[in-house]
Amino acid sequence: MTAPLDSPERIPDYDTGSFWDEVFESTGMPRPQYAGLARRLAGLNSEEVGRRQRTAERSFEARGITFAVGADPSGPEKIIPFDLIPRIVDAKEWSRIERGLEQRVRALNLFLHDVYHEQHILRDRAVPAELIVGSQSYQVECRELTPPLGVYTHIVGSDLVRDGSGELHVLEDNLRTPSGVSYVLENRRVLKRTWPEIFHDYDVRPVDDYPQDLLDVLRDVAPPDRGEPTVALMTPGVHNSAFFEHAFLAKAMGVELVQGSDLFIDDAQLFMRTVRGPVRIDVLYRRVDDDFLDPLAFKRDSMLGVSGLFASHRMGRLTLANAVGTGIADDKAVYAFVPAIIHYYTNEDPILPNVPTYRPTDPLELSYVIEHINELVVKEVDGSGGYGMLVGPQSTRAEQDEFRERVRSNPRGFIAQPTLALSRHPCWVDDHMEGRHVDLRPFVLFGREVRVTPGGLTRVALRRDSLVVNSSQGGGGKDTWVLDESMEQL
Repeated sequence: MTAPLDSPERIPDYDTGSFWDEVFESTGMPRPQYAGLARRLAGLNSEEVGRRQRTAERSFEARGITFAVGADPSGPEKIIPFDLIPRIVDAKEWSRIERGLEQRVRALNLFLHDVYHEQHILRDRAVPAELIVGSQSYQVECRELTPPLGVYTHIVGSDLVRDGSGELHVLEDNLRTPSGVSYVLENRRVLKRTWPEIFHDYDVRPVDDYPQDLLDVLRDVAPPDRGEPTVALMTPGVHNSAFFEHAFLAKAMGVELVQGSDLFIDDAQLFMRTVRGPVRIDVLYRRVDDDFLDPLAFKRDSMLGVSGLFASHRMGRLTLANAVGTGIADDKAVYAFVPAIIHYYTNEDPILPNVPTYRPTDPLELSYVIEHINELVVKEVDGSGGYGMLVGPQSTRAEQDEFRERVRSNPRGFIAQPTLALSRHPCWVDDHMEGRHVDLRPFVLFGREVRVTPGGLTRVALRRDSLVVNSSQGGGGKDTWVLDESMEQL
């Protein structure tokens, strides 16, 4: 439905359709936080938007803001598509998001400590023990290992989606090496440069404190008695799909960007080679997966890691962020138990609910998944980037039959969820506005305290009717505004 014809906020020919629209209510009128923006959008013309869009693209290209597209992370790189129309979150909703994410991150950290120590939650059967100890993500080498401050997940990116009723849900948690925060900062920078006047009607909370906040958190979790700790960021190298982000964050924090070949262990302490000689590293923000960190402890043929690195970490001479073994807490099969995990450790109900999830390890739920696979989204528990999944309503009969067999033969390897009617947001497509499905990835930092960056990466499924927003499959992004509590629209 479009806005009334005499409305100054009307966007010509924009149809909200049958989905929850982030900007417009079912009456066609803009939601309160979008009123000022809607007035500007109503007056746009295709020439003006095209000019601004080209300016934004040139800015992204000049700074090398790219992401690998396709299943191969070393595949072709493209500029991250950027949509000029920002997403706006009002202060009240953001407060609930903050509280919900903090509750979730604290509970998951307690869970990680427990499953690598006393395992109370497994003995009490609040979470099935076989689900944990049988997971490829459970690192037995981390048993009885406690990181500084008891914090395992220093950097978290949880994906939020809004369903057809307007309710926000957590779709998944990313607790290993979550990516995307550099695009949060760059989206804001580019929008300010290409369309500065759009900010005049709003008091938008800044996001550019993130690098300093990240550095503060990494210093917080350094091994004790290190004075001014030395922090470095470890990347797999230039061929990694998120290398731009690695370089961006290292530069923004003022720390060294290193690879495994730059590092060595001496007397159980990690050092990096520099032109001034060896320099001790106290905290390593690693963007390398567990299995590739140390060929002595994990994948023996890894060329990315450093021999002895995990032993240094285990002896307390080096902090790894995020800690090794955090992947068990974002295993998609474990995700189904996060509400129970929150209640077990906090005696609270989740502030942000999960998406309903079916576990094929349960015979009744397996039968339901097999019978209704054409209605469900089926995901591999260790899949990411939108790969290893079946979107039932958009799949062929052959694809459905293939996934039925895969789920039957490996129930532990899959979960299934209803196909959500993800909310949509206006995007500029060619020379007009069209709705596209979106999600939101806020970023949480955890050191001495929990900090939620006021904003996040709004990811956009740029293909019409697509529900896949991942950058690796051609999804784009928007700037995400969180309004200050005192904000009043002009």
